[in-house]
Amino acid sequence: MNYRKLEKNIIDVIKEQQAKLGYMKEKVRLYYPLSSLNHFFGTEESEEGMRKVLEGFCACVRDRLGDVEVAEKDGRFCFLIPETGAEYVHNLTGENDFITELVNMVREHGCTIGQIIELFRSYSDRVCFKETDNGEFDYLIRFEDDLQDEYVYCFKDEGCYMTYHRFLREDYEEFGFESQDGEEE
Repeated sequence: MNYRKLEKNIIDVIKEQQAKLGYMKEKVRLYYPLSSLNHFFGTEESEEGMRKVLEGFCACVRDRLGDVEVAEKDGRFCFLIPETGAEYVHNLTGENDFITELVNMVREHGCTIGQIIELFRSYSDRVCFKETDNGEFDYLIRFEDDLQDEYVYCFKDEGCYMTYHRFLREDYEEFGFESQDGEEE
């Protein structure tokens, strides 16, 4: 089983959390629905089957994230990442990390979608931008190159500030907001 995509997502979520809240050497709890875990592995496991898959995941990441614990209730899986895992992620993150720059940009009042697009373009020449009309978000931006960043970023213009949500592409499609296709910027 290839656990890379789940491990990367856990690291990415912790990086984003640390960019927003600051770093503390503490335990981190992350929650995933069964459908998202199946997206990571390209499987259609039941809750019981996924518990078995995740036993192997915990063994695989132990050297980097520590003794990760996983609990499941009603199709929702809780990953408890120990302090050593939070510290490992903190040591991977730099000030010029994309997510750190994005979080710092959107926390400023007056941030515009133009500035956000420029940030994306500073990391890749292949950026997909689309205005959306789904009632939830105003803009969709993603990198065309999955090696750069594999997420769909959805932005909402709240007037004097921007908010965003980051989705796995498969989860975004499953939510049924609309197609990800847009114009390449």
